[in-house]
Amino acid sequence: MAKKVAKVGVKKEKGYLYFVDKNGDVSAALMARGDKKGGKPKKVAKAGIKKEKGYLYFIDKDGDIAAAAMVRGGAKKKKAKAKKVAKKRK
Repeated sequence: MAKKVAKVGVKKEKGYLYFVDKNGDVSAALMARGDKKGGKPKKVAKAGIKKEKGYLYFIDKDGDIAAAAMVRGGAKKKKAKAKKVAKKRK
């Protein structure tokens, strides 16, 4: 479950990708569509949050910054080992 980190209240425009940049501020970049290249990011709002390791930061539906704990599963590696064992048996 995600938790709100900072109330920013950004109004989202269609065709832009909103994200939390490395400085902890909200930035927006024009999305690439087909042959058109995306634009350079521009700062939309200053929040200055400190990012913690192991969390994914995003702009929620209210335009605020939210964080969710990243899930790191190991199940994929176990399945890959099972396939290798099956190939060796043949």
